[in-house]
Amino acid sequence: MRRYRNFICLIFCTILVLGTASAETLTINSAINKAGRQRMLSQRMAKAYCQVGLGVETERSRKILDQSIALFDKQLVDLKAFAPTAEIKDTYARLEKAWLSYKELLSGSDPNFESAKKLAQASEDVLAIAHLGTVQLEKQSGTVTGKLINVAGRQRMLSQRISKLSMFRAWGITSPQMAQDLDSAVKEFAAAQEFLVSAPQNTAAISRELKLANTQWIFFEEALKQTAGGRAEQLRNVATTSERILQVMDNVTGMYEGVAK
Repeated sequence: MRRYRNFICLIFCTILVLGTASAETLTINSAINKAGRQRMLSQRMAKAYCQVGLGVETERSRKILDQSIALFDKQLVDLKAFAPTAEIKDTYARLEKAWLSYKELLSGSDPNFESAKKLAQASEDVLAIAHLGTVQLEKQSGTVTGKLINVAGRQRMLSQRISKLSMFRAWGITSPQMAQDLDSAVKEFAAAQEFLVSAPQNTAAISRELKLANTQWIFFEEALKQTAGGRAEQLRNVATTSERILQVMDNVTGMYEGVAK
């Protein structure tokens, strides 16, 4: 099984490298977007790991995990190369160190309860540094557009964080702090969505995507509160709706990247 996962990861990495052979030159806006995506991946990988361990959308979850590991690796190289200040370079050196420990847990044996308990903290460590890098890049940009990219990009992370914490809870890995984190993430997503909807920089296309995200958010909240149909169905609904929100908010973040300062 591990050979199969490594083979799939190798294929994905090859496609990714070939698809970006003409090395993309990052702008400050695209760097903020990519840095924010690292935050999201820190949570998505833990979520996918738990889903495999819990038997939720198993094959799809394995694919998400392998692709996310490869993408995190690729983006980390890009961000280290782009880092415009000594402070930001140091942040990405620290992220690389934390990532190596996290990656070892993710790529080890098939998902199991003991490794998942270690992953809970490792995913938090990587998230904290990835968030710092994103904030530093937004500050470097000094623009409203940079802030919008950061906030929209963080919504991607929150969709995966909420799902991750729900999966850990379902696996019996929880604490008062994790319960508080889950409640905070739900509130933060709703508040940030209000901020984005009211942004005067929104184009008609961005407004349409945000409206779609709000609709998906309603479905996501329903899945989180679902009691009918059993645990397996509820976890599957949380997994699938979190992916839909991720896709829409990734589109929105990319749209903000193209907005003039």
